[in-house]
Amino acid sequence: MDLFDQNLDPKNQPLAFRMAPRTVDEIVGQEHILGEGKLLRRLIQSDKISSIILYGPPGVGKTAIARVIANTTKSHFEWLNASTANVQDIRRVSKEAEDRLKMFKQRTILFLDEIHRFNKLQQDSLLPDVEEGQIILIGATTENPFFYVNSALVSRSQIFELKPLTTEEIKTIIQATLKDKERGLGTNKIKMSKDALEFLTKISDGDARKALSALEVGVLTTPPNPKGEIDFTLKVAEESIQKKAVVYDKKGEQHYDTISAFIKSMRGSDPDAALYYLAKMIYAGEDPRFIARRIVICAAEDVGNADPLALVIANSAMQVAEFVGMPEARIPLAQATVYVATAPKSNAAYMGINQAMADIEANPTLEVPNHLKNAVYKGEKERGKGKGYKYAHDYEGGYVKQDYLPAKRKYYEPKDIGFEKKIKQRMDENKKGSDNTKV
Repeated sequence: MDLFDQNLDPKNQPLAFRMAPRTVDEIVGQEHILGEGKLLRRLIQSDKISSIILYGPPGVGKTAIARVIANTTKSHFEWLNASTANVQDIRRVSKEAEDRLKMFKQRTILFLDEIHRFNKLQQDSLLPDVEEGQIILIGATTENPFFYVNSALVSRSQIFELKPLTTEEIKTIIQATLKDKERGLGTNKIKMSKDALEFLTKISDGDARKALSALEVGVLTTPPNPKGEIDFTLKVAEESIQKKAVVYDKKGEQHYDTISAFIKSMRGSDPDAALYYLAKMIYAGEDPRFIARRIVICAAEDVGNADPLALVIANSAMQVAEFVGMPEARIPLAQATVYVATAPKSNAAYMGINQAMADIEANPTLEVPNHLKNAVYKGEKERGKGKGYKYAHDYEGGYVKQDYLPAKRKYYEPKDIGFEKKIKQRMDENKKGSDNTKV
């Protein structure tokens, strides 16, 4: 079965497939690339498509755009899915494209869905034909092509990013489907409540396919009333979509973007934003241990000694989360998230270790002062190891002045905030001096 085969019985096709746009004018959304005068629209209308890569979340129109191109171009159109295709398939398409160009002067457009699933070798096999113009490649992917597609292919392609559809755009698609008697549900007597429509537009999360699939399930499974009408209520809509699937790839861009936003929200002292990203990760099935580790790191790096208890709470949450498991683990994770987000912030310890590490790497290693060395054997003591060391607890206040480095260094600069303010005061008092009076 070909994705673009128009001879299939429409009754056996999913609603989302039947309602796919046939022309550029029927595409809803993506005005930034398909609006009047925009580049992709001009390329399609003039049939001057060059190699392009379409990327964005599911259900926003990547395959729909490919179908529109297939319907309007004079070029031969081939479709492959990277999850099932192999190098032999690419070679077959390439050979046929070469023959077609020689015999009929007809170009070949290859639509490669889920191109990110091709490994480097498979992607490399496309390069010669794309480079020579024998194949015009249209790649579609939910992943950022700059990370997941061969850089050589990216450099030879126009990159178009598709955005999630707005609630109004989803609403437009649903309403058009309810009216369309040829491909949609216009032959059915459907009474959709305002609440049900609002629910579907919001819960679909910018994914038109998800909205239409839920609409189709609801219509097909709801018996008509005595008047022959299908009452599509809020309850029907909720049952049809069951659980919202958050766009989140645990190994992809969404994973890194979300955890980045989570950490930066805690660092920025916004507990509400931090809880939102925590909820998103939990909902999407992220490993709670991964989340807990990031909270622990944030507590040490961004809170530090401004509130030493933050690290204790974060570490406890990590241990408890692993012990109790999900779904209860969300509670200690939320507690630690809120505590770290609202705690006073200081990265002084983090900056201090970074500076010390940089010093070690860039400069000659400092020798340990003789009085700090460990003298275990008699011969070592005779050589003066450990001689002159002052035991701090022998002095008033548990502090005595002595050199701990052979050269002056300053790495830790405590901030005047939270508990670190007390640390700073203590360090300032020590700096003022001591009479080195023994207890």
